[in-house]
Amino acid sequence: METVTENPSYKLELTSSPHIHSRWSTQYAMWLVVGALIPSVVSAVLFFGWYQLVIIGFSIGTALGTEALIKYIRKRKITISDGSGVITGLLLALILPPNFSLFGTVIGAVIAIGIGKEVFGGLGYNIFNPALAGRAFLQASFPVAMTTWTIPNFALDATTKATPLASMKFDQIHTSLSPFFWGNIGGSIGETSVLAVIIGGVFLIAIGVVNWRIPVSMILGMILFGGILWFVDPVKNPDPFFHIFAGGFLFGMFFMATDWVTSPITAKGMWIFGMGISLLVVLIRVYGGLPEGVMFSILFMNGFVPLINRFTQPKTFGAVK
Repeated sequence: METVTENPSYKLELTSSPHIHSRWSTQYAMWLVVGALIPSVVSAVLFFGWYQLVIIGFSIGTALGTEALIKYIRKRKITISDGSGVITGLLLALILPPNFSLFGTVIGAVIAIGIGKEVFGGLGYNIFNPALAGRAFLQASFPVAMTTWTIPNFALDATTKATPLASMKFDQIHTSLSPFFWGNIGGSIGETSVLAVIIGGVFLIAIGVVNWRIPVSMILGMILFGGILWFVDPVKNPDPFFHIFAGGFLFGMFFMATDWVTSPITAKGMWIFGMGISLLVVLIRVYGGLPEGVMFSILFMNGFVPLINRFTQPKTFGAVK
């Protein structure tokens, strides 16, 4: 057998792990996610007006500028072309209330990139979803502005200004499921249209950018946990399908919880992660002081991802306990 020393044409390259790579490069995958969010952007403009594009533009621009500035200060290579900053800015904008102030948008984008991402070391090192970290900061800093909603352009009456979750929790008003499909309801800029969110989410699953286990586990978890409470008291508690369609559950399920960096890497861990998010969402919506709980549930489970990965590692072939 010919050896390396006998034939100097052989070249051995020693690199650090990982040694198994996905067919998607980080940059390509990021821009595919941007494309998957286009339906939600279109629905935002349709129901809440062209000003939402200004919010999106300011959010993306601030995110890219903040990332470039921090990279420059740290004397690191500026990598805004990888699309991760665009994703963070776009996601943040789509989970803000319609017609949100540009000042608040800029602050949220700075926090999302500076604190949610770069303080941990940049892309691949952050523990929490950056866009949700930015929104959590805005929620704590501007609670009134973050819960002030706009009447959709095609609303049948002014009651649709409030979100269906708020109407259900505080006024015991049940919203039928049909308005959720198109998105002609009160809510965040890009979360109201179930149709737009599903188009983008299914596209990402179909091409392999998003692992199907987390969305499926979240759906099953919501049916299980939401269904139990609905069965116990169907008058007070909404049915599980209301939980699924209302608020930011589907948007968070497809575009936030499935983030490669902040979600588990093991198959078993993904099931635990998704079910845990759904359990927390139901508990916050039903028993908490807020009508919505998707943001806090995903961030909370993000913090457990290292432990989930550690205790769900597959057994090494040939290893004995």
